[in-house]
Amino acid sequence: MTIEAVNANGDFAGSYHTAVTATTNEIKVSPLQGSMQKGRNQKGQPTFGFTVNWSFSDSITVFTGQCFVDNDGKEVLRTMWLLRSHVENIGNDWKATR
Repeated sequence: MTIEAVNANGDFAGSYHTAVTATTNEIKVSPLQGSMQKGRNQKGQPTFGFTVNWSFSDSITVFTGQCFVDNDGKEVLRTMWLLRSHVENIGNDWKATR
């Protein structure tokens, strides 16, 4: 994941290069857009969210999480994610989200 500069409002863009996919398509670098909470009391460990629009499939993933600084001073992003795939009709809606 590569994040470009974060603007004054906490918005950012970048790219995501995943190592895994559920498709047989060739994996490609995909664009991401997100926002980071810039609250006063976060002490450098902000919450954030971003969306990846996969360039090689018909799905989108949203991530939400927090940036932590461990005891060695290393930044670590902890996230949860939700992936939504395209389905042909509402009858298949149940299997479109992971």
